[in-house]
Amino acid sequence: MKVDLHCHTNVSDCSLSFEEILELAWREKVSHLAITNHDTTKGLEEMVVLGKGKGIEIIPGIEISAFDFNRNRRVHILGYFVEPGHSALKDLCDPLLENRHRASYLMVQNIINRGYSITWEQVKKYAEGGTGVYKQHIMHALMKNGYTDSIYGDLYKKLFSRGQNGQAHGIAYVPMKYVDARLAIISIIQAGGVPVLAHPGQYKSFEAVPELVEAGLQGIEVWHPLHGAEEEARAKLYAADYDLIMTGGTDFHGFYGEKEVVIGTKNPGIKAIEGLLARKQSLSLVEKGIF
Repeated sequence: MKVDLHCHTNVSDCSLSFEEILELAWREKVSHLAITNHDTTKGLEEMVVLGKGKGIEIIPGIEISAFDFNRNRRVHILGYFVEPGHSALKDLCDPLLENRHRASYLMVQNIINRGYSITWEQVKKYAEGGTGVYKQHIMHALMKNGYTDSIYGDLYKKLFSRGQNGQAHGIAYVPMKYVDARLAIISIIQAGGVPVLAHPGQYKSFEAVPELVEAGLQGIEVWHPLHGAEEEARAKLYAADYDLIMTGGTDFHGFYGEKEVVIGTKNPGIKAIEGLLARKQSLSLVEKGIF
């Protein structure tokens, strides 16, 4: 069985629709696929039904764009088996979606003011059907207009770098206001889901694990395209020390991804799903006051 527990669609910042992704997953013989769009559960119920038609179990998920305010760094929290449209997720995430879309508009204006020939209308076309504009959509427009041949690279850094550690930020950069990672964990649990720390090697979020576990963290993403052997080994140690489910996935974004990947190649196995389901049941009992 092939399992992929981290996949996006064009509802957020992937270049492909769910139907296109489903076809790819079917070709790669993926049996279980988690759809984890950023800060939204839009369309998940329909995706679950369509998945069954292909013989693929679609796990309703989410990836919340959170922040570790103690260390001033981003922390992404994955949620598995969540209830789509649950108010706990909507109340936390809807403002994030609005803030991102507004920041993207301002970034496009900054880019235009710097002499680049793109328009907000053009950028929005690449985000049709989704929850708003992402930086990848802006870069897509710049690629189309001949300014670069890739989403990520020198132009991306020039425009959007965050300017940490005393470095100047990108010429188009607009800061985003994120939510506390512990609140993201709590909201996922309230929505019936199981919270997991996403790609801690990429965001250097290992140090936050003890605090996140106190808030209710249940798993850690071990296998990820941007994790090398060292990051995988470190994640496994944290999983053992804090009794966390080990998950993995390709973090699939189509050609909007930072690295070219094939769905199903970062396979955590069926054991990961069994572990997540067991945690879902135990969290449910705790929420109901049975334990």
